[in-house]
Amino acid sequence: MRPGMVVHVQASLRALGPVPGGAGTVVDALLEALDAPARGTLVAYTATPENSATSRIHAAATAGLSAAQAEAYRVRMPPFDPVTTPCSPTMGALSEQIRTRAGALRSPHPQTSFAALGPKAAEITRRHDLTSHLGPDSPLGRLYDLDARVVMIGVPMSRFTAFHLADLRMPDVPLREYRCSGPHGWISFEAPDLDDLHFEELGDAVLREARTVAESRIGGARCRLVPVREAVDLATAVLLRRRAPV
Repeated sequence: MRPGMVVHVQASLRALGPVPGGAGTVVDALLEALDAPARGTLVAYTATPENSATSRIHAAATAGLSAAQAEAYRVRMPPFDPVTTPCSPTMGALSEQIRTRAGALRSPHPQTSFAALGPKAAEITRRHDLTSHLGPDSPLGRLYDLDARVVMIGVPMSRFTAFHLADLRMPDVPLREYRCSGPHGWISFEAPDLDDLHFEELGDAVLREARTVAESRIGGARCRLVPVREAVDLATAVLLRRRAPV
């Protein structure tokens, strides 16, 4: 990592090990390495599947409830507010730390928002089309355009979020309905049905073929610095080969 870079962080503090000051100290170190927010930009995924009626988290929370109980649960779900709604605990403590830093900006998508801190923050977060939740018209797309890096701290390549961009280049991506509690009430929209079950295969291919992935160890965590554009282009090639006739 160098001053002035745009870097999306995906991190496991548990893998990193004990750090005095916890997530705040780690974010401070990342900002220092990037010389952010003066020159570099730090980005985090701040998704909120808890406010969705079509997410796996919602399905688990309402499993076994009667129809009336499930409706009561739905009514109590708070609407998404990009300024005040915390990101999902499943995103990790670093994402919430970055979201709440002074000067951080957040994209407006009620399910798959990103937060950014630095001179490129507005460019990254300004546009986030409802039907491009993890697509080219989202902050992920801007990371690709900016040739950003992803720092993976104790997180395997099977969780490399930007692989969704490769999925969306395929001609046969299915669509599904999403429902969530937005800033002005409940909304529904149709968008690609995405999963990450095949990301391990894509990650293995990137580690074999990428020329510019850097690896190191910090504390107990294996860490990688991965270029978004190269990783997504390699993943696209893997997916296209899978679809090619034998």
